[in-house]
Amino acid sequence: MNKLLTSVLCGIVGISTVVMADPSRPRLVVGIMVDQLRTDYIDFLSSRFGKDGFNLLKNQGLYLKNVDYNVRDLDIVNSTAIVYTGNYASASGIPAEKVYDQASKYPQPILHDPATIGNFTNETYSPAGLRLSTISDELAVDGVGLGAIYSVAPDPMQSIIMAGHGGSSAFWISDETGRWATTTYYKDVPNTISQRNYRTPLAERLDTMVWTPSKALDSYDGVPPQKKYFPFRHAFPKKDNDRYVKYKSSALVNTEVTDLAIDFLKTLQLGQRADVIDMLNIGYTVAPYKYGVDSDMRLEMQDSYLRLDRQLQRLMEAIKENVGIENTLVFLVSTGYFDEAAEDEPRYRIPSGTFSMKRAVSLLNSYLSAKHGNDQYVHGSYRNMIYLDHTTLDRHGLDLAEVRRDARDFLVMMSGVADVKSLTEIVGETTPELRRISRGLDPKTAGDLRIEFAPGWTVNDDVRLPVLTWQVREGNPATPAFIMGPGVPVKIETGEVNASAIAPTLCSVMRIRSPNGAADKPITF
Repeated sequence: MNKLLTSVLCGIVGISTVVMADPSRPRLVVGIMVDQLRTDYIDFLSSRFGKDGFNLLKNQGLYLKNVDYNVRDLDIVNSTAIVYTGNYASASGIPAEKVYDQASKYPQPILHDPATIGNFTNETYSPAGLRLSTISDELAVDGVGLGAIYSVAPDPMQSIIMAGHGGSSAFWISDETGRWATTTYYKDVPNTISQRNYRTPLAERLDTMVWTPSKALDSYDGVPPQKKYFPFRHAFPKKDNDRYVKYKSSALVNTEVTDLAIDFLKTLQLGQRADVIDMLNIGYTVAPYKYGVDSDMRLEMQDSYLRLDRQLQRLMEAIKENVGIENTLVFLVSTGYFDEAAEDEPRYRIPSGTFSMKRAVSLLNSYLSAKHGNDQYVHGSYRNMIYLDHTTLDRHGLDLAEVRRDARDFLVMMSGVADVKSLTEIVGETTPELRRISRGLDPKTAGDLRIEFAPGWTVNDDVRLPVLTWQVREGNPATPAFIMGPGVPVKIETGEVNASAIAPTLCSVMRIRSPNGAADKPITF
């Protein structure tokens, strides 16, 4: 009887192994998010790219030229959450990189979790604030916890979202020490992390790194002549307290990320087990570099793309050697926004001005005090959100919706304000534009009022230190995505594709469940 039972069990295991080893499913999934990647730069530079980077993805997979997130106020964190969950902030709980904390009156990282401890860092993060499952989570469930799922990225919260709740671990570069860091939420810290942090730490290498053009200056097109006579040079000396932040914003960080990703592929043997699908998530950047003395970043932008293409070629070569491209599903997605805003020089006489949030909050509180009785009606603010003090309103017996309307009508008259929407209006979603705004908000953390500033103006969020300053510029360049792998056609799609459809599409290719909150159907090939 025992021999018979053993035979039956072995047969079941054998059948399961055959099913899991289905050659039509990938053995490795490589997910890549590229901060502020643009379609026009991909197309403009395609003749200068190598054959095994962007051109490999374009020539052997699906190239989506116009991915639309359908959301206002995108950043690197909420866009990554949309791609990996297939849904928006009101469902995922990820409206922005930081949100206003009413208890402390300070902004807090959206994934801040004091219940965890940083590993190689003092930062305390976890995916506990992410309310939906992700692509990574569904892959972990599909592999009954046996698959290896890792993330490496400069940004901590992007890395954590990509690893999900069920991932093996997520790693990022610490702003304070330059070490590769993680959180005790995850239990797996491969030896390669400790070796890089102790044997070849970034702290000992960074002051020798200098970002200069990687090509001859006459090979860059569409750049003013004077830029070619005075090429950029960005260094990261030890005396600069912000050198790790600046390095993480530069094109050089992509090399460090690729080095670690390739280490993981080789040392952890990702994708080399026939019975489960492993996953490696990677965060890159081609965002405009904001720390130069010259606001014209066109030369740096081209160089960023050319350098990233070389890192993609290195990554693809490692995949070929260790797993095989034919056994790998690769997707690369832009974060869907572009922050090129820089203050124009006065000599151009472009209409502009400076908006102070501190002054706006003070004037609004004075107005509400004059109308309803002297008190503190404004609880606080952060970026373009103002939060009313609901306790004060209750004490005065005031209707929240009515006070929101009063505050909106007052703020919209200020110079530099293009429009103001109350949370009451936003959650009503009566127009397509309100729907785009609503998708980007989580009502649990949203302010009572959202200000839209006039293009050309400089905004100072000077309520607290350090002061946040940014220039307002409306722009909506097309942003791309690539999917290459088993069952994916070679095709260029120029029509608009919802970013929220990417997760169910990838899950369909892998033949696993979509994330539990996925809002869209898979893209039809």
